[in-house]
Amino acid sequence: MTPPDRITSPASRFSITRYWTPLAVTYLVLALIGLIGTWTFNALAIVQLRNFAGDWVNSGPAVSSLTVDLLVAAVAGSILIIVESRRLGLRRGWIYVVLAGLTAYAFVFPLFLAMRQRALTKREAEGGTRAADATV
Repeated sequence: MTPPDRITSPASRFSITRYWTPLAVTYLVLALIGLIGTWTFNALAIVQLRNFAGDWVNSGPAVSSLTVDLLVAAVAGSILIIVESRRLGLRRGWIYVVLAGLTAYAFVFPLFLAMRQRALTKREAEGGTRAADATV
């Protein structure tokens, strides 16, 4: 017989809030901010009949949309860098975030991904967790 503390009701097995960690909620909130923030300026550009591509090199709602887009992606990626660094035991992961402010996020994020992959490959070669398992 199954102990009472191991019994789960059908409702709890299929709950919409199941498996939502604070980190997952943070990423979801950032996704919503990204959607609302960018499309607010996109809608403004449409209503004003702006040249969206032309506004990228001049100014206007397209620039604001792009700014929100890149800012939200950089925040989410920075959180990922810190969390993954801790999870994989990479020392001083916060330096990537600081380095992004000094160089460019377009440089730092791929650099982090390269170092992350190197750590996963090393772990697999040393007989630890397989790289495919560690990325899931």
